[in-house]
Formats: sequence, structure tokens, C-alpha cells
Amino acid sequence: MTLSLPHCVAQAAGRFVSRSRLAVIGLALASLSAFAGAAALPPATQFFQTPLLSGAVLSPDGRALAFRQPGPDGKLRLVVLDLLTFKPTVVASYASDDVDEIRWVNDKRLVFTLKIELTGPNRIDTGPGLVAVNRDGTGLRALVQRTHRFLSSGSDLDQLQPSNTFLVDDEGDQNSDEVLVQSPQGNDEKKVDYIELGSLNTVTGRLRNLDAPLHSSHWLRDAQGKLRVAMAATGAKQMMYYREPDGPWKKIAEFARFDQNAIHPLFIDRADRLYVSANDGDKRAVFTMDPATGKLGAKPVLASAEYDIDPDFIATKDKLLGIRYQIDAEVTAWFDPAMQAVQTSVDALLPATANRISVPAHSATNFVLVQSFSDVQPSQYALFDTKTGKLINIGGTLAPFDPQQLGVMDMVRYKARDGLSIPAYLTLPSGGVKKNLPLLVYVHGGPWVRGGSWGWDSEVQFLASRGYAVLQPEFRGSRGFGRRHMEAGFKQWGLAMQDDLADGARWAIAQGIADPKRICIIGASYGGYATMMGLVKNPDLFRCGVNWVGVTDIDLLYSVGWSDFSDEFKRYGMPGLVGDRVKDAAQFKATSPVAQAARITQPLLLAYGGFDVRVPIVHGEKMRDAVKAHNQQVEWVVYSEEGHGWRKSENKVDFWTRVEKFLGRNLAPVK
Repeated sequence: MTLSLPHCVAQAAGRFVSRSRLAVIGLALASLSAFAGAAALPPATQFFQTPLLSGAVLSPDGRALAFRQPGPDGKLRLVVLDLLTFKPTVVASYASDDVDEIRWVNDKRLVFTLKIELTGPNRIDTGPGLVAVNRDGTGLRALVQRTHRFLSSGSDLDQLQPSNTFLVDDEGDQNSDEVLVQSPQGNDEKKVDYIELGSLNTVTGRLRNLDAPLHSSHWLRDAQGKLRVAMAATGAKQMMYYREPDGPWKKIAEFARFDQNAIHPLFIDRADRLYVSANDGDKRAVFTMDPATGKLGAKPVLASAEYDIDPDFIATKDKLLGIRYQIDAEVTAWFDPAMQAVQTSVDALLPATANRISVPAHSATNFVLVQSFSDVQPSQYALFDTKTGKLINIGGTLAPFDPQQLGVMDMVRYKARDGLSIPAYLTLPSGGVKKNLPLLVYVHGGPWVRGGSWGWDSEVQFLASRGYAVLQPEFRGSRGFGRRHMEAGFKQWGLAMQDDLADGARWAIAQGIADPKRICIIGASYGGYATMMGLVKNPDLFRCGVNWVGVTDIDLLYSVGWSDFSDEFKRYGMPGLVGDRVKDAAQFKATSPVAQAARITQPLLLAYGGFDVRVPIVHGEKMRDAVKAHNQQVEWVVYSEEGHGWRKSENKVDFWTRVEKFLGRNLAPVK
């Protein structure tokens, strides 16, 4: 069936009147003492601390909850909460490593990875590895090597899989001891010749190789765990393959590589229906597909007139329950009436938040997991008892904030100079004054991604708590708003994509929101690039700029030897998205900030990671030197053990404290 979407779901999920806080009961992992009187501004450490509770996921039988929690040394450890006794057990903890991704293998066993460490120029000292453990803490076994060390001295090192073995994003039926893993193979770090797919036994450590099409990199399994669909790419082409259970692989579709019109497989339900993502006019929608003919269903299963649908499927071992997706805010389309009733009950108990419900694969309890969040509330986890209708709150990711010190986020739209409608998230600081505010145009990275989402954003709320309005434009080239919106950004770095940002700032001025003399442009990666081009093109509009890990020379994206852009992307993707290095050389020079550095006279904060392989530090060094040759208002900082963005809490706190001081100096009221 086709689900009719409301014109603006933010009325249900994004524009709340009530801003009440949750009272946490049960397992208290953070103090929720009430705020009294006029409080000091929340410190940067409160916004950027290590999460107090994160990654919570229910066991397949619904009898246990696994999550990450910092130990006394601050390192994230793996904790399992028994939901029959509500007794927590630390099942894995390491003195020098943080637990990262958590996955249930079956009712009793989990696997997890560890965060990688960057400890030398362009070198990863340790990979994520893979470790298995029982939910009571027994049976700990290292499964995958880390580059220079191992996790368990009792493991047979000969049975550890090589360090280039990674979990596949496929939970399967969670009813065996095995998990799906992939091992990229190639002659160098930037070119993958093929990927070996296997099923890894988490008890024995043994690996079974699986039959998959050559050059495939995305796979779907059916409800019985059989490999049924694969996407492969080679040269200028990408292909979709399908097979009946244990039958031969057959190619059922072919597209140009990086084709925006390509069909992508999503899910196989219990009735053996194949769901795919495909264009429905201008927008991406969810369809069923007949693998025998390659034809789509006559009507989409799920579609929106304003947004691309990028779905997450919610299913148990018995049936497909619903699909979760983003429009202006996150929503869930429940196909199952019982789950729709559960959502209604939870929303009634928690009316001030968006409430994401997770369902165990084959539950033996009445519990579902609820993750609640809003623009002024970081995620809180709770269990909902579907039989009693009661909530048992577990804890939150951050220490609680006074919502009166935070900003309210909403989606707006404004017209670009050529008439294109540009969506944007606007966050206004608290307080009575909503006019003539200092404004930050915050440009997302990518750029071919969706930048914003209604909900908690530590960076945006930190800035709003300091009195700044924050505008986050979904400029042309951003995904999620249709093919025309995306394609309007092709080869428009520094051109129409840049104009969209200036037009957003001028819209905010025309609305009376922004003080025209107090506007700054900020962003990371592509957003850092756009920050500097904003200073180049619109010196009358942007008073200062903050660029972290930003591109400064477009040509370097093609030529720098240690960038992690693949050779295939440079050859088949970037010429259409960014431009041809030879044919568009003049455009690259005109739209590369480092070549236009003499035009930047405003204050500039530059921050880079010492081991960034996406945008190597040479981008920042060249920009710093070029601007400082004529402009001494340049602040430079390098985080020597960071890559493309900040992972460590202490570096996040340091950076955003610097940003706060920089903005305070440069966006003070003009007398």
C-alpha cells in the first residue's frame, strides 16, 4: 500500500509546545537534580563529555539490554542489564580502549568492536578488531586481529582473522553463533579489487566463505539467513544480482556507476518480497521489485512529495512491522496495528519528544526499547512494558540541561536567487529577543549528504546557549530533497552552492532574525571549504569564519597521495559531481580558497587533524600560509592525534571553547 504522508510531520515530531523533562527512575546512570533559579551557562564539558549511556540495544529475546558506559577511568565498557532482575554486569572493559559497535549474535552472545587509535602520521596503530562475549561475561574471545596487538592472551593467534575483517551491517536472524563479515582485498589502501564475504563463528573463530558475485559490496539475506541479493561494481558499471535459495546468481539490473537513478536493494521480508529504493518522479521512494522481471511495483510502498525516503526496516522473525525514515523529522510508518498502538501509548507518556521504538527479533518479554530525544533533550533510554503500559527509564547520554538555556530548532525554507527552494534548520536561542541576533551560517560537510535533522545536536545547542541563532542550509547538492535538488549542485562548488548560503543569510536579515553586521560562516570538511569561499565571495556579509578539516584546494582532492578517496570515485564520480580536473582547471582555480586567499581579510579560525586522510593537513597548512601573508587575524590549531573530525572529548571541549572565544571577539555588538 502507499502511505500518505502529512505535509509537515514536524507538527507531530518537531514543533512541541511542551518542553517538559523526563524524570529518570530505575537504573540511574546520571543525576537528574532539578535546576533552581538563574543558572550559569552550561559548560562546554557538559555538551561534549563522553556519553553516560550509549548504543543501547535489546537482546533478541528481550531479556537483556546491552549498552556502553564509561568506567572509572573514562573508557567506554560493555554493560549488560538483566531485565528480569535489573542487575547490570560489566561484561567487557579495557584499560586503553573504548568499546564501540555492539551487536547481539543470539540471545546469549554479543560481538563488539573497539575504537581505532591514530598514533602516527597517516597511520592507524590499531584497527577495530572484533570480540565476542556471553551476556554474563563468560566466553570472551578475540576473533579478528588488530594491527599491532591482540585483546586476549588466551586466544589461539593462528585462528584470529586478519585485521581487514569487518562486520557487515546485517544482523541476520540472530539465532546462531555466526555473524556476517567482509574482508576487502587489494594491492593498496585506496583500491579494493574485491571483497571476500564470510560467516564467522563467534564461539570457535572459524570462518566459512560464502558464494557472492565478484566485486560485490552490498548484500541482502532472507528470513532464513540465505544470501539472496548483491550489488556489485566494476569499471563504470554497477549491477544488481539475485538468486533463488541456493540457486545461481543472475544479474537483474545494471546502471552507470554513481548513477543517481540506480535502484538499490533494501530488504527481503518474511513473504520473500524484495523491497528497493527507486525514483518516484523526482523523489526516492520504497517499492517492491519482481526479481524475475526486474520490474517495480505499480505504486510505491512508501513515498513523500517533499522528501526522499531513506528507510530503516523494523521486523521480527515473523513479519515486517514498519519503516522508519526522515522527512523534516524522524517518523515511523507502522504496518502492524499493535505496534502503532504501542507508539501511540508511548507518545502519550512522552509528548515532548520524538520516541524511537526498537523491537526484539523474537521477544519472550513484554519490553520494547524507547529512545526519546528532542531539540532540547539529548537521548534518554527507557523500557516500555506493552502489557502494563509502564515506562522504566534507564538513563541518558548526557547530564541534564536546563531547557530554558537551549535553542528551539525548526525547519524553514527560503528562496535562492534562481528561485530554488532551500530547506534549512533554524535554531533560535532562548530568551525573549528573537530579532537582530548574531547569526551563524553552519554549513554541513559531504556535501552530497543530508546535513541536518530535527533533534539533539550538541554543537548547535552549545552555540545557541551562547546566544547565537544557527542556520543550517540544505543547499543544492544535498541529498534527501529530490533528484533535481541534488543535481542542481553538480559542478557548483563555489558557485550556485555557495550562493545558496549567502541567500540564506540575507533571508535571515530580511526576516529580522539576523543582525546584518554580526554574521559568521562556519563548517567542517566541505563546510570548511564553503566557509572560506564565503569570506572570499561575500566579505560584506560574513564578518568572520571558522573552518575545521576543510578543503582548500579542489585540485588536491584529485592529486594528494594519501587521500582516502578511492581511484574509482575520482574517475567515475568526481568529474560529474565536482568537475573534470583538466577541462575545469580554470573553474577549480577560481573556486579554490587557497588560490583566492588574498581576498580574505576577515578573522579566521582554522583547525585540522594531524592524521586526516580525507582532507590531509596540507589543505590547512597551505591556507594558513596564504592568508597570513597579508592577514594576521588567523588562529591555527592542530589536534595531532585526530583525523577527519574530533573523536576525543577533551579535543571537542578545547575546540568549541576556542570557537566560543573567537565568536565572542568577532561578533560582539557593533557600536
